[in-house]
Amino acid sequence: MRRRKAPVRPVLPDPVHGSKVLTKFINAIMLGGKK
Repeated sequence: MRRRKAPVRPVLPDPVHGSKVLTKFINAIMLGGKK
């Protein structure tokens, strides 16, 4: 059991397109955090 909840990290907008939705999509697709 965890001691406490992990803090929610803020989603930074995509540097190329400036979209937060695109950032979440890319993070879900990429394996091992290789963005």
